[in-house]
Amino acid sequence: MASNAKFSEIAALAGDPSRAAMLHALMDGRALTASEMARAAGITPQTASDHLARMVAAGLLSVVKQGRHRYHRLASPVVAQMMESIMQVASASEPTRPQLTVGPRDKSLRAGRTCYDHLAGRLGVALAASLVADGYIELTDDAGLVTNDGVAFLGGIGIDMDALLARGGKRSKRVLCRPCLDWSERRPHLSGAVGAALCAHSLKNDWIRRIDDTRAVMVTPKGRRVFRDELGLHLE
Repeated sequence: MASNAKFSEIAALAGDPSRAAMLHALMDGRALTASEMARAAGITPQTASDHLARMVAAGLLSVVKQGRHRYHRLASPVVAQMMESIMQVASASEPTRPQLTVGPRDKSLRAGRTCYDHLAGRLGVALAASLVADGYIELTDDAGLVTNDGVAFLGGIGIDMDALLARGGKRSKRVLCRPCLDWSERRPHLSGAVGAALCAHSLKNDWIRRIDDTRAVMVTPKGRRVFRDELGLHLE
């Protein structure tokens, strides 16, 4: 268990407005340069470099070097889950309004978005609910599993389940399947290795597309047909 000192350090790092903006910019799974992160936070590159160094040292970010460039990304899905949880708490603590709106105000983000490397928003929640209803996955409050029927189904739509199961058998640090409470929908979407694979497969096969300069995604006509025919989803 983390010490109180380490807990306070992580909380302080994530709680700074500039660093929070930088972490939020990485929630779509991209890797960004220090200059790009500085623009996202509205600070100077020098200040951004100091913030980034502290977050790397604390284990919130990792660095990938490619040529002369250094790219920063979230160190793990756990960091993304922490950010999503903080956003949920922050949203819930806002003053009550006549019509309570939780999560992002942008309609496209509410409809579908990436939560690090898996799908969130109404799309992500609908996919998780359908997989549960069809008996392909089982979810509790903090854990999940893929059933034998689920392994067959996911393999049937083109996801390499043999690779995922083999990776899990080698005691990978990444869990195979787990719920992630959705920031805007307040119901679970699917995270873990299976959630990431489903998101990557949907992007690769043009079932969904990223919307430029945001972590929102849109469902393509092809994706609507696949989700309807395979999962019975009738998306707006």
